[in-house]
Amino acid sequence: MTVSLFVTGTDTEIGKTFVSAALLRGFAHAGLRATALKPIAAGAYERDGVLHNEDADQLDAAASVLLPPEIRTPFLLKEPAAPHIAAALEGVTLDMARIVDCYRAACERADAIVVEGVGGFRVPLTATEDTADLAVALGLPVVLVVGMRLGCISHALLTVEAIAARGLKLAGWVANRIDPAMTFPEENIDALRERLATQYGAPLIGVVPHMRGAGADDAAGHLNIDALLARLRADA
Repeated sequence: MTVSLFVTGTDTEIGKTFVSAALLRGFAHAGLRATALKPIAAGAYERDGVLHNEDADQLDAAASVLLPPEIRTPFLLKEPAAPHIAAALEGVTLDMARIVDCYRAACERADAIVVEGVGGFRVPLTATEDTADLAVALGLPVVLVVGMRLGCISHALLTVEAIAARGLKLAGWVANRIDPAMTFPEENIDALRERLATQYGAPLIGVVPHMRGAGADDAAGHLNIDALLARLRADA
């Protein structure tokens, strides 16, 4: 049985890729063939005649099974901008069906799949669709990465409301200490822990400390991978 999840965040630049990579390492350490999809990535650069994206490369480095780039990232856009803007500049249509096909191909190659969204949960992809629609199209349980900084409680609760409104399961959340100077971090984490557990049955998967220069293996040690796997398998 393949276990899969969709990783979203409370905002952009809150460590979503870092946590996704940590999840991949945790799954690999648990003996699973773990792979990643970054279906849409904006901000590609050319190296040795090949387009690369830093987030996609970071996920590849953490995965124990590598997918062909056209499956891992079917939409690799050059402009470092919101996906619908970057796609329009390149004359590209961000097609949900193509992404779903890539996900199905990944399921044939791996035991665990981490699908990382782009930006926050409601980032526009086309004139009528956003990343919430992508999560629905894939039908996967969601892991929310909360960037711990001033204002994060409201951002997290609003995001979770949006996830629930789409009929999606919140498998859990990760508190990522992106701001080492944040005041009352434990109190903020406790407030979210209580509300998300009580209202949505969503557990705290782990607290990732501020880890400048640390790798995905280091971050994986702060996540309760066994409990997450048990939850994903029970809900499958």
